[in-house]
Amino acid sequence: MPVDVGQRVALGQNLARVADPGRLKAELRIAETQAKDVDVGQLAYVDTRNGIIPGRVSRKDPAATNGTVTVDVTFTAALPRGAVPDLSVDGTIELERVESTVQVGRPAFGQEQSTIALFRVVDAAGHAERVQVRVGRSSVNTIEIVSGLNEGDQVVLSDMSAWDAVDRVRLR
Repeated sequence: MPVDVGQRVALGQNLARVADPGRLKAELRIAETQAKDVDVGQLAYVDTRNGIIPGRVSRKDPAATNGTVTVDVTFTAALPRGAVPDLSVDGTIELERVESTVQVGRPAFGQEQSTIALFRVVDAAGHAERVQVRVGRSSVNTIEIVSGLNEGDQVVLSDMSAWDAVDRVRLR
C-alpha cells in the first residue's frame, strides 16, 4: 500500500507483503461438502496457467468460511516462470487412485453407490435406449460404473427426466 512520510495508518493494516518466491504455496478453497475427504499428505496438482505443478496437501483449515474450507498445498517440483504471490490458480486433489475401472462423466442426477437409469447410444442413427447402471464412487467430474455399461459405450449425461416414460429416444 503506498503511504507518505508521516501519514497515519490503521492498526493492523497491511502496508507491504514480503514473500520468498521459492517458498510459495497454493491456497485452494474446497466446498465444505467435499472437504471431508481431503487429508494432509494427499497428492495435489495446481494449475498456474503456466503449467501444472505437483504438490501435497500440507494443511487444512479446521472450520469452513463462506461455505468453503481452505487447504494449503506445498509444491514438490519447481515453480514455473511467472509464479508470484496472490496468483489465481486452480487445483485438483487426488483423493484415491482406482486402477482398471470404467467411468463416465458425472450425470445430472446420480449419487454414488446407487442404481440410475441412463440412455446409451445404440447406433449411428442416434438412437439411445434406457439402461439400468449401478454406479460406485464418484468425484466432482466423474463417476465409477460398477455394472450396466461397457468400456466404449456412449451415454447421455444430460437431464433426461422429461423422457422417463419412454425406453428409447432418437438424438439429433
